[in-house]
Amino acid sequence: MRPYDIKKIRNFSIIAHIDHGKSTLADRLMLQAGAIDERKFHHQMLDDMDLERERGITIKASAVRLEHKAKDGKQYILNLIDTPGHVDFSYEVEKSLRACEGALLLIDVTQGVESQTIANYYLAIDSNLEILPVINKIDIANADIDEAKRQFRDVLKFKEEDVQLVSAKQGINIDGLLEKIVSFIPAPDGDPQAPLKALIFDMKYDIYKGIIIYIRVFDGSIKAQNKIRFMNAGKDFEVQEVGVFGPAITQVKGLSAGEVGYITCNLHDPKEVRVGDTVTDVVRPTAHALEGYRQLKPLVFCGVYPVNAGDYSAMREAIDKLRLSDPSFVYEHETSQSFGHGFRCGFLGLLHMEIVQERLAREYDLN
Repeated sequence: MRPYDIKKIRNFSIIAHIDHGKSTLADRLMLQAGAIDERKFHHQMLDDMDLERERGITIKASAVRLEHKAKDGKQYILNLIDTPGHVDFSYEVEKSLRACEGALLLIDVTQGVESQTIANYYLAIDSNLEILPVINKIDIANADIDEAKRQFRDVLKFKEEDVQLVSAKQGINIDGLLEKIVSFIPAPDGDPQAPLKALIFDMKYDIYKGIIIYIRVFDGSIKAQNKIRFMNAGKDFEVQEVGVFGPAITQVKGLSAGEVGYITCNLHDPKEVRVGDTVTDVVRPTAHALEGYRQLKPLVFCGVYPVNAGDYSAMREAIDKLRLSDPSFVYEHETSQSFGHGFRCGFLGLLHMEIVQERLAREYDLN
């Protein structure tokens, strides 16, 4: 495994109210760091679902690894996680923050501090993160930068000298923001020589690779052919592939303490793995599992049934796979005298319910 300096890693999320420019800023950071070619650039680079691009919102958190050569001449690894802004997807934000040491709290200069700005601020506080305030869209003609700074200073008690002014759309001061990220957000703690301890903070299903498990390594290291254990599930597997998101999936020899990436274990059953579990080594396990995530309480419920009774098995498989990529979606089997076999589903809000319905129709051809 390649040598590296954990002190040159920065793990951070971008959090904000909806439509304040998170995805645009993530795009611009990738472009500035050279992770994407300008010829291949398009808006919402990290939003890989058609549904996200059509609606102009982020539904799933996305990770990307950037390399930035700072003004001090040193090369830094920046692991960026772009998160949703709508309150119905706040669990995606919560999951992402657990994999980071810092967060960029972004506001639109014309909108100022809004409800989800404050909610995300307290999520970051609860995760003990360093929070860097960023004011976006400073190129707008009627931008009142002083008022936006005042809100950051008076409402959320930030120091004015820490507030960063950018235009993600025009690329103004993006290089300065990267420098501030390096100096402001702390490097991760962790011992590469300790027993493996990694957090599963997300996952998705790939038809060829099976379940792609997103991990943040806190201690130790992991590479292909390692025998690993999911501590809460109590199940052992062999690692087939290790990689990072650059933003495309890129296979690497291994991941060490402080790094963010993915593993595959030839897993195809969504019930075998769950978000929040701790990954450790079978031969030299860690003594204590990580804390994991809180249990969610759905706020909106509905029954979901197939139009044709023979489609029940296909629906169950689709819902299992959707649950894999969206842990905030909960369901249980139920039977109705009128509709037959189906599911009672719980959601965090009406938009969440609408999005799940559309995803089932689009991704799994269930109407």
